Amino acid sequence: MSSITAIAETVTSASTVNETLSRFPETVKVFNEFAIDTCCGGAASIGEAAKRDGADAGELLSALAQAIAAQRNSARAAS
Repeated sequence: MSSITAIAETVTSASTVNETLSRFPETVKVFNEFAIDTCCGGAASIGEAAKRDGADAGELLSALAQAIAAQRNSARAAS
């Protein structure tokens, strides 16, 4: 199983924005790029936040998985 697939199973449209940011701080840039409200709207699920803020949920989830995988790969390379 690829790391992106494993991440996609961990971070889903039902995961909350706050939960994702807490577990994967590197995703803040992705949420910002997609104009997702991470402050007042952070308790919403990623799916709800995407709909509310006008982002494509599938693209957002893919970008989140890529950011998490990149961070993991960078951490592995550094060790």
